[in-house]
Parts: sequence; structure tokens; C-alpha cells
Amino acid sequence: MQNLNIKPCKTLIYLDNAATTQLDRTVLHAMEPYLTDKYGNPSGLYSLGYEGREAIDHARKITADYLGCNAGKIIFTGSGTEANNLALAGAARLNKSKGNHIITTKIEHPSILETCEALEKEGFSVTCLNVDKYGVVRLDELKKALTPKTILVSIMYANNEIGTIEPIEEISKIIKKYKNSAGLPYLHTDACQAAGSLTLNVDKLGVDLMTLNAGKIHGPKGVGSLYIRKNTKIEPIIFGGHHEFGLRPGTENVAAIVGFGKALELAQKSIKTDVPRIRNLRDKLINGIMKRIDKVIRSGHPTQRLPNNVHISIYDIEGEALVLYLDQMNICCGTGSACSSKNLEPSHVLSAIGLPHEIIHGSLRLTLSKYTTKKEIDYVLETLPKIVKYLRSISPVNLKYKQ
Repeated sequence: MQNLNIKPCKTLIYLDNAATTQLDRTVLHAMEPYLTDKYGNPSGLYSLGYEGREAIDHARKITADYLGCNAGKIIFTGSGTEANNLALAGAARLNKSKGNHIITTKIEHPSILETCEALEKEGFSVTCLNVDKYGVVRLDELKKALTPKTILVSIMYANNEIGTIEPIEEISKIIKKYKNSAGLPYLHTDACQAAGSLTLNVDKLGVDLMTLNAGKIHGPKGVGSLYIRKNTKIEPIIFGGHHEFGLRPGTENVAAIVGFGKALELAQKSIKTDVPRIRNLRDKLINGIMKRIDKVIRSGHPTQRLPNNVHISIYDIEGEALVLYLDQMNICCGTGSACSSKNLEPSHVLSAIGLPHEIIHGSLRLTLSKYTTKKEIDYVLETLPKIVKYLRSISPVNLKYKQ
């Protein structure tokens, strides 16, 4: 980009790992036999089908071991979004005779919030809890919101946009005091962003339902899973077969499920080997940005946050323009959730933490992975300030800065 005196990076710098991740080659190799030679339907009685069934069962065991639960409680789905829909709609509809109240938060993923909106049309009542300026759910509001009619509470483990980690263990202890003889209300957590970074032991966390997504942990896209605790009752939301314990009909995507299992296996090791290095690079990136660019605010909790997440809002620029200029430099990043990147409405997460619209529109999310290098971070820190300076020079906006 000649007018900025910047040379594009020769290789791609991918910093949008909260949206999706690069497929690990080891995962790809594990999947390949089930895309070619071992193509049998896993429901078949012949040996070719049995190979697929064995592979699914092995992936289920890996997932169960990762969560510290019984393998029979893992349901494979077509995505994290589908797993969220199954958890909420499946639990709510089956237990409607026992209550009609659902609690969630204002910063959940659209697959939670829009499912809740759909359930409201079916007669359910939904309470969306506020969060503080860091994006942490207000526990006092949770306690006040719980009633004898509450059948389900859904609170994400870590936010996909600002990286804040929610106190799920503390939340589960609060809910436990309100549980009735049927085990209601259930606690569901969307843990798609947390896998590979945080411990996901379901007993320690105290959750009844948990959603995961392979695409967030260097696994294949198009496969998710739902953990269901024993005696937690849900019903299917799609119909046409008895696969996945009768809860998710349709011939299983064996290759994707195998890839999910292998990705989780690698993610478990990555928590000890890669996460500390990623956290150091994240801090280097945050500190470098704050030092080199003025009129910048950070979003999310300063310490209780995902180790790979950097979320900032830069005054006097448009985030969309910034992302496009960075793309010309071969740097991929986002202005918010990947699921809402085509929506011109201000981020619901940033609105919930109290940022005004004019600041939200200058937001930038940079999310690292195990493949991110120090050299890449150095290039971003060299390039980003120059682009910001240029965009401000052509911007008519000059907002008063408030830290």
C-alpha cells in the first residue's frame, strides 16, 4: 500500500481464530481414511459400517474423557449452533409442564439469543441478565431472576467477542440451591470458545449441558457436540431416525467426528504446551497497541479472559475500514462475532457492556492460535498504527476520549 509506505506481509497472518481455526494437519490425516476407504454407513451391520461405528465411539470416548464424564452422554451434532439449539429447545419443550421460564444473558451467541426468541413465541418467558463493564454476568440479578418456574439457565463459559470468562462454578452453586426434585433448572453453558484454553470438567463446573465446536480448536467445520448429564431430559428438535441416542437423527459425518475427537485430544495437550506462549504473545500485542496508538480502550475482563483474545475499540475510525486495510496487508482479523460480521447493527455484546455506538464502530478483535508467531505480532504492531494514523487523517470524526 504505497500511500501508507507499508509492504504487505508475504505470508498470511491469521488473527481471527475466535471465528474459526486452521485445520491441524494431524487432524486431517486422522480424517482421511473415513473420506476415502472407510466410507461405510456407521449404522450398517457389515464390517465397513462397523469401522465407522468404532471410530465414532472412539471419538465419543475422547470427548467424554476431556469433559470427565460418561461417554454415553455425548451427542454429536452438525455445529455448535445446532448443539445450542438442541440444548435449549430440547430441554425447554420437554419440561414445559414443569415450568416455562428460561434465563440467559445479553452477551450470548446469536444461536442462544435467537433460540430464546423463538421459544418466547411458543409461550416461554425469557430473562436476559445484564453484565458489568467487563462482560461478567451479574450474580445478584441471577439470584433474583430464579423462580420455581425456571427450568433452564444458559450462560456461556467464555465470550466469543471480548474473551471474558464467566464464573460458571459459582453460577452452578447458586442454581443448585434452586433445583427441584426433577433436577430443574438445568444449567447449560456454551463452551465453544473455552475448549483448548480452559478446563472443561463438567462435574467441577457443575453443568448439566455443555456445547462444543470442533472448528474453534483446529478441527473440521460442520461438527459440534452436546454433553448431557445423566437424568437431564431433552427431546430432539429434528426428526427422521434414531441416531445419536435418538436425539440427533441423520447419518453421522464419521470423518468430521473423527476429526473432532483428534482435535480435542490435541487441545488437551495444548493447554499445557501452547497456551502459556499464546498468552505471552497476547500480552505483547495488547501492550504494544496501547503504547503505540492513542485513544484506544480495551474491552473484556483484564485478567479473567481467554489467553488468545485481544479486543479493542479505536476512536475516530470505522472498524470495517480498518479490517479491509489490514486485509490488504495480509492480516486477517474481525470487528466482532463472525456470525454477525455482515450485520451493520452495533455489536450486542459491546452494547451490553456500555460502549456507545460511535465507539463500537471502531472495534477490532484479534484472536491468536498455536500457529501465531512473535514475528507476526511484531509485524502487526508495526503496521496497525500506520493504518490507524491514515484512517484518522481522512476521518471527519474527532471524539472526546474517555478511558
